[in-house]
This record gives sequence, C-alpha cells and structure tokens, in this order.
Amino acid sequence: MTRLFHISDLHFGLEDRTALAWFTDCVRREQPDAVLITGDLTMRARSHEFAAACDWVGALDVPVTVEVGNHDLPYFNPFERFFDPYRRIRGIERLVERELDLAGVAVVPLKTTARAQWRLDWSKGWVTARALEKTLAAIDALPRGSTVLVTAHHPLVEAGTKGRALTRGGERALRELAKRGVAAVLTGHVHDAFDLVAQTASGPIRMIGAGTLSQRIRSTPPSFNELRIKDGDIAVRVRNVEAVPTFDMQIDDVPPDALPPRAPGEPVAPIDAVPPVDPPVH
Repeated sequence: MTRLFHISDLHFGLEDRTALAWFTDCVRREQPDAVLITGDLTMRARSHEFAAACDWVGALDVPVTVEVGNHDLPYFNPFERFFDPYRRIRGIERLVERELDLAGVAVVPLKTTARAQWRLDWSKGWVTARALEKTLAAIDALPRGSTVLVTAHHPLVEAGTKGRALTRGGERALRELAKRGVAAVLTGHVHDAFDLVAQTASGPIRMIGAGTLSQRIRSTPPSFNELRIKDGDIAVRVRNVEAVPTFDMQIDDVPPDALPPRAPGEPVAPIDAVPPVDPPVH
C-alpha cells in the first residue's frame, strides 16, 4: 500500500500556524510515502513569504513534490513575473513540478498557472498545449500498469462560458488524461475538499481536491487529504484539526472560483462554516 498526504493552499503570509504545526507532526509521526503540494505556497509571492514557505517545506523529512499556484507568481514586480517568476522559490526548486515514482504509483505534474492570459482574471487556470504535451509524454513513458496521479493547482473542469472558464483547456486535458487511464487528478485552489468524477468523451476520470492549511477558509476548517492506494484503488480521508468526518468536509461540486460562498446555490460543504468576514489578504 502507498500512503500519500495531499495538501494545498498554504498561503504563507496568511498561514494557519496551528494547522501547519499539526500537519508537520502528522508527517513526523506517520511518515507517509510522499507529500504532494498542489500550489499557493504564499499569499502575495513576497520574498519573506517564500522564505518561510521554503523553510517549512524543506523541513518535511519525506519525498515532496510542489505545484506552483497563481498566488506564487509575483504580484508587484511585473518584470520578475514575466522573466524570472520562480526566482523566490529557488530554495526548493528541485521539488517544483517533480515527478515521483513510488513502487507502482507515479505522480506526474501538470502546470495550470500562467504569467498572463487573454482575459482580466489571471488567477484562473490555463492548460497550454505545451504543458499538456509535457505531462502526456511523461505518462506515456511510464511502465504499463502504473497507477498514475496527476497533480495541478487548478481543478480542470470548465465552469460557465469558455471565456470565464475556471481552467482554460481543462476539458481537453481531462479528456486526454482519461484516455490514458489516469487514476485521479489532484488539485487545490478552491479551499474545500472534494472527491468527484468528471465525465469526458474518453470516459470518466476522478478529481480529488484538497482544502487549505491557511486562514483563508471557504466553508470548512483547515484540512489535508490522506490517500491510501492499493492495487489501483484510492481511498481518500479528509483530515482536519477539528476531527470533522470526511463526508462533511467535501463539497459536491467545484465552484467557479475560490471565493467563499456568498449567494444561495453556491457549492458549500455540509458543514457550511462560511466565515462571516473574509480574512485580510495583505
């Protein structure tokens, strides 16, 4: 059996120190086979935020792979954003978009962040043809029979019109990943956990989302996913400091953005612990 801890949206700068300490203790005591981090290490990609995030990630004494989230691209330095966007993350550069081979379970990254897009909201995802080609080539090179997990920051589902899609190119990416028999796509971004199945023209594919370990909660307390994989079967347990059961931590739909629900009909987990006031972001 392979056991993985899937975390996301740490948002150093607005991190939840109690949740991070609890998670660190879980890793130390339980020694999972790997920790998968699906983006948003920081709040505003500031140097001190990355320094704290890199120190924390570097102290995890297990294999780690890290995806870059939209909050990890420089906000206030346009030159650096376009020409050297990962300069501040070099403390753990070897872990960024790192493939893992864990005795029959392969973890393959898929980049969904973009330095710029032909739309106003650059926080949303974009799977470029080049990024998808790189991921598919890595999958095609794996030994036959591997259980393949793909890690990305943004959920790949399309939401609303194509112009307002949560992740541009996500529908095509899901279709191609389903065609290759990928066991699940692991993501973050929306700050609530989920375990859903997307239907594509190439067949169904599982989508597993992790919550947040920050103060920027959406409708559930800070949490992470524990994945147990045996003979290709994946069991997901959502673990949180408050010991809320897994079912009550998971939303039953992917929201169109990562903002807390504010209107009737927006997806919320059964616990429905929406903060009355959003925490500050600066």
